Amino acid sequence: MNLSPLLTNSTADEYARTVHAVVERIAGQVRDCDAPFSGTAREVLERKVTSVDLDGSPIGTDRALDEVDALFVQDAVWFHHPAYAAHLNCPVAIPAVAAEAVLAAVNTSVDTYDQSTVGTYMERHLIGWTARRIGFDGGAGVFTSGGTQSNLHALFLAREHALSVHGSGVLAAAERSTLQQRMLVLATEHSHFSVQKSALLLGLGEGAVICVPTDRDGRMDADALRLTLDVIERTGRIAMAVVATAGTTDRGCIDPLRGVADACDSARTWMHVDAAYGGGLLVSPTRRHLLDGIERAHSVTVDFHKSFFQPVSSSAILVREAADLARSGWHADYLNPDDADEPNQVDTSLQTTRRFDALKLWTTLRALGADRIGAMFDRVLDLTVQVHRIVEDAPDLHLLARTDLSTVLFRYQHGGMSDLEADRLVPVIRAAMLASGRALVAKTVVDGRPCLKLTLLNPDTTAEDVRGVLAIVRATGERGLDSLRSLDLAEDRALLASGAVAR
Repeated sequence: MNLSPLLTNSTADEYARTVHAVVERIAGQVRDCDAPFSGTAREVLERKVTSVDLDGSPIGTDRALDEVDALFVQDAVWFHHPAYAAHLNCPVAIPAVAAEAVLAAVNTSVDTYDQSTVGTYMERHLIGWTARRIGFDGGAGVFTSGGTQSNLHALFLAREHALSVHGSGVLAAAERSTLQQRMLVLATEHSHFSVQKSALLLGLGEGAVICVPTDRDGRMDADALRLTLDVIERTGRIAMAVVATAGTTDRGCIDPLRGVADACDSARTWMHVDAAYGGGLLVSPTRRHLLDGIERAHSVTVDFHKSFFQPVSSSAILVREAADLARSGWHADYLNPDDADEPNQVDTSLQTTRRFDALKLWTTLRALGADRIGAMFDRVLDLTVQVHRIVEDAPDLHLLARTDLSTVLFRYQHGGMSDLEADRLVPVIRAAMLASGRALVAKTVVDGRPCLKLTLLNPDTTAEDVRGVLAIVRATGERGLDSLRSLDLAEDRALLASGAVAR
């Protein structure tokens, strides 16, 4: 008899067999992983994928999972490997991975109470816990898909707040549009790109995001913010929101939250703190003070899938005043009927169907405790301090900027190299390391010049592990330099031979 492919009471044993087999396979991959990436070429990966006929005859669950191993798992990027140091991806806590299996099987949607029941209360309890950690004693919030959505939600609330303050009661469409075109969002050049994207999606005017000057380390200049807010008021525009960042993506810097709060309070402007990266400081035993002033914000973004070591996705938007969250409410009889006294969270989210991602953080907190999670993040930050010293002491590496969190911005350049050669080497090193799969680093631009970036988010990585990554950077850079110089010499000879350059 053919079993149903659905997870039901009659297929529970088949579910257990299948999932146990997958867990064993993944455990083997993690156990035996000797590099963060296989190094398989892009064209090979593309060919493997496009050769699969999705309209072909079915192959059954076991063979389909064998194919997943061969097609995906073997060529996946493994963030737990100590040689992975490219982006804001963390190794994940085992209790959270186990909870992920629970929420996938139960398939709860936490938009309405009658789809989630106790899950609604668990998420709200976690939101309350996070809000209190921030300093929002009466705060509220909701889980989201990530920092980009959390920032969009926060700026949506800020826009609605500004409309209520500067409008005249219920706004006609024309008045609403006119007010929106006067609205400005203040951030810095180091703020996350989602600030710009959110302004576009919210229908604000062209050039609505104003960059506030920063200090030499990339942090928002609070005095410059105050002057900018004053100019905006004098010119008849509306400062809809100020976005302070607690952990910029590249520099890992935290804006002066108290100074920003002072300026926002004086101008009666919404303050949003994007703590997607630095939110883990909320549970840090030694560095919580770096977030002093965050409690004065109107809204805060926290990504638990970064510094809380949760599987993607796990983020939240928190607000200081619960009433502000109601601005995103929308009524639909089939979701939030007036005659039902139920805590339907569709009233507070930009999403409708929504995974019970809070379960992962809940399980992790109960299994490990907040202090241990904070200590894990502290180990990452302590390692970063060590790596800064290692880079500073190396004659062929140059540290470009300090950080409050766990990024390391540097260049490979020894005494025999020009600045131009060092610039040209940055993308060469990054691409060659990705192609080999032995170690992964990122590339960015600082003060107009390209540089390499390490993003450290693995508390089990050691200084010796990072020394190994830097050794690969050196070896790759030296080979790349030889290739660049050989290519330049060949081009010079070709130009001379053609007569294009005078002999």
